[in-house]
Amino acid sequence: MSGLHGSLALIRASLRRDRVRIIVWVLSITVMVWASASSVKGLFPTQADLDTAAAASKNPAVLAFNGPAQALDTLGGQVAFQIGSPGLVITALMSIFMIGHLTRGEEEPGRLELVRSLPVGRQAPMVAAVVVVTAMSIAVGALVTGALIIESLDTAGSMSFGLGYTLIAMVFMGVALVAGQISENTRLVYGLAGIVLGAAFIVRAVGDVGNSAVSWFSPIGWMQKARPFAGERWWPFLPALAAVAALVGAATAMLDHRDLGAGLVAPRRGRPTASRFLTGPVALNARLQRGSLLGWTFGISVTGVAYGSIANSIETFVQDNKAMSDLLVGSSGASLVDAYLATSTRVAALIGAGFAVQSMLRLRSEEAALRAEPVLATAVSRVRWATGHLGFAIAGSVIVLLATGLSTGISAALVTHDSGLVPRVVVAALAYSPAVWLLVCVALATIGLVPRAAPIVWALLVASFVVTFLGPLLSLPGWATNVSPFEHLALLPGAPANAVPYLALIAVAGGLALAGIHGLSRRDIG
Repeated sequence: MSGLHGSLALIRASLRRDRVRIIVWVLSITVMVWASASSVKGLFPTQADLDTAAAASKNPAVLAFNGPAQALDTLGGQVAFQIGSPGLVITALMSIFMIGHLTRGEEEPGRLELVRSLPVGRQAPMVAAVVVVTAMSIAVGALVTGALIIESLDTAGSMSFGLGYTLIAMVFMGVALVAGQISENTRLVYGLAGIVLGAAFIVRAVGDVGNSAVSWFSPIGWMQKARPFAGERWWPFLPALAAVAALVGAATAMLDHRDLGAGLVAPRRGRPTASRFLTGPVALNARLQRGSLLGWTFGISVTGVAYGSIANSIETFVQDNKAMSDLLVGSSGASLVDAYLATSTRVAALIGAGFAVQSMLRLRSEEAALRAEPVLATAVSRVRWATGHLGFAIAGSVIVLLATGLSTGISAALVTHDSGLVPRVVVAALAYSPAVWLLVCVALATIGLVPRAAPIVWALLVASFVVTFLGPLLSLPGWATNVSPFEHLALLPGAPANAVPYLALIAVAGGLALAGIHGLSRRDIG
C-alpha cells in the first residue's frame, strides 16, 4: 500500500469536521486586514496627515513593533506598516494551531491509531494536514488581496501583501510539522513553534531598528523585504518557498524514523513520587499550566513595553490629525498621553484575557481527553475540581494584568520622565479584572450547562476586540457595543470611574460561576 493511500479521504474528513474552525480563522484575518485598511483611510484622509504620521513613525520602538518604514507617506505604505507585522504573526499562529490540531492533536489521544488501522498510508495524515492548511493559507492571501483592492489600494501592492500572508502561513506550517515530529506532546509542539515565531519577530525587530541585514534571518523579515506598496520586489519570497520545501521534507523524513504516538525526543522522566505540593487539584492545575502562564506573562509584558515606549511621541503623532485625536480622547477630557495609555491598556487587557479563557477551557479539555475521570475517582469532588481551575484562571488573569500595567507604566514613565504613570497604569490594568473574570465565568457556565458550546466564549472575546478597535469608526449601536464587558468600564487613567459597573460585572460573573458549577455537579462527565 502506498504511503499516501487515503489522503483524499482524510482531506475531506478534515474539511468536513473543522469547517467552522477553518472559516473563522480565514474570515477573521481577512476582516482584520480590511478593517485596519478602512481605519487607516479614515485616520489619514489627507496627504498632510500621511506626512505627519510618517515623520512620527521613525521612533525605534514603533519600528520594532510594526516593521521597517517603507513609503509611510502613502496610504498603502501606512496600511502595510500598521497591520503588516501583527497580521503576519496572527496568520503564522493560524498555521501553528491548525497543524498541531490536525497532526499531534489526533495522534496524542490515540485517534490516529484507529485511523491507521484502516487502509491508510503512513504519510497520508501529514499530507492531508498540509493540503488543508495550504488551502487555508492561499484563501487568506487571496481574500486579503481582494479586501485591499476593494479599498482602492494598488493592485500590485495588494498582491504582494496578500502573498506575504500566504507564505508566512506556509513557513510556520512547516515549523509546526517539524515540531510535531520532535515532541509527542501537543502543547509542547505549540510551545516550540511559538518560540520560533517569537524569535523571528525579535530578529526582525532588531534588524529594523539597527542593521537591516539582520532581518534576512527572519521569515517575517522576508515578507516585509518584498516592500508591498513601496516598489514591490518579488524575489524575497524565494527564501520562503525554499524554507517551506525544506521544512516539509524534513518533517516527512522524521516521520519515517519514529514510532506512532512517540516523538524523536523522548519526554523527560518525572520523579518516582509526587511532591506534597501536588496533592490537590489546585496544585496539579497550577503545575500543568505554569508554562502557559509564564508565556502569556512574557508576551503581554513585551506588548506593554512596546505600547508604553511611544507615549512621549503620541502628541507629535496626532497633533495635526483631529480624527485620531478625537478617537483617542473622545469626551473624557483626558490628556492625549492619558487617553493613549488608557486605550493601549484596554487592548493589552483584551489580549491578556486570552490566557484567562484558555486556562478556564482547560477544564473542558481535561474532561474531553478522559483525564478528569482518574482525578474524580479519588476523594476530589467535582466542585473542588472545578473551583481549582476557576481559582487558577482568576489568579492567573490578575498576574497577567499586573504584568500589563507594570510593563506599560514603567516604559511610559521612562520616556516621559513621569514616575506617577506607573501606579496609575497598574491600577488601570487591574481595573479590567471584573471584565476578564466575566469571560472566565461564561466559559465555566457553558462547560457546566452546555459543554459542547464552551468555545463560544472565544467568540465573545473576538466581539470585544471588534468593539474596541472598530466601534467608534463604524458607529456601532449601543446594544452591539454593550456586548463587550470591557466597554462598561472606565478608560483609565484619565476618565472618571464609577463603582457600579465593576460591582455589576462581579455579581454577574459570580452567578454564572455558580450556575456552571451546579450544572457540572449534576451532568455526566464526558
